This record gives sequence, C-alpha cells and structure tokens, in this order.
Amino acid sequence: MYSDKVMDHFNNPRNVGSLEDANGIGEVGNARCGDIMKMYIKVKDNIITDVRFKTFGCGAAIATSSMATEMVKGKTLEEALRISNKAVTEALDGLPPAKMHCSVLAEEAVHAAIADYKARLEQKENE
Repeated sequence: MYSDKVMDHFNNPRNVGSLEDANGIGEVGNARCGDIMKMYIKVKDNIITDVRFKTFGCGAAIATSSMATEMVKGKTLEEALRISNKAVTEALDGLPPAKMHCSVLAEEAVHAAIADYKARLEQKENE
C-alpha cells in the first residue's frame, strides 16, 4: 500500500518539532480527514535556512510533511513555492489515491508559512 520511502519518512520523520526563532509559520488542516500540519520556517537572505513541522494525522500526512521539509530546506522562497504536491508525492514514490490530499496539505503548509513570513516582513517594513 505504501512505498518504502513513505514508510521511512513516517517511521523516521525528518525535521520534526517547532522553531523558536521561526519567522514564518503556516498551519493548515483538512476537516474531512482530521489532518493538521504546522510548518515553521527560518528565512535568511530569501533562503529557507531551517524548517520544522508538527503534524497531527495519518502516516501519509506525517510522511508528506517530512518530505516537504526536506525539499524546501536550502531553497529560495520562489523555489520553495514551486514545489508542488505532485513533486512531494513523486519524491515519496507515490501515495494511494485516498491519501493524495496529504500531499496537498504539505504544499499548502509550505505556502502558508511563506505567506506568513512575507506578511511579517511587510509589517516590519511598515512600522
């Protein structure tokens, strides 16, 4: 049912936890399945230098969160925004159709964290 990569990221998730000095935080959820993802990013000079996540949900939700963090770390904000749910799914060697929504949540969590970072930056510039 799940690929070896999905099982690896579920059993050994990367970048779990929160970042005390995060300058972007995004939280997304899916009421239908109950998955909630919170993504923390640290951005310096337009590059995501660190990223963490906390996910409440199924194994696929945890695996997609873990993979998404691996994919955005070290990327510019623009590069991170181009990482799609399809790319996350492909990096995990696929997901069952019923679990594809988890990869969408991972993409949305990254986008939400970046949007929060940009909003904070804009607010700081307007002070």
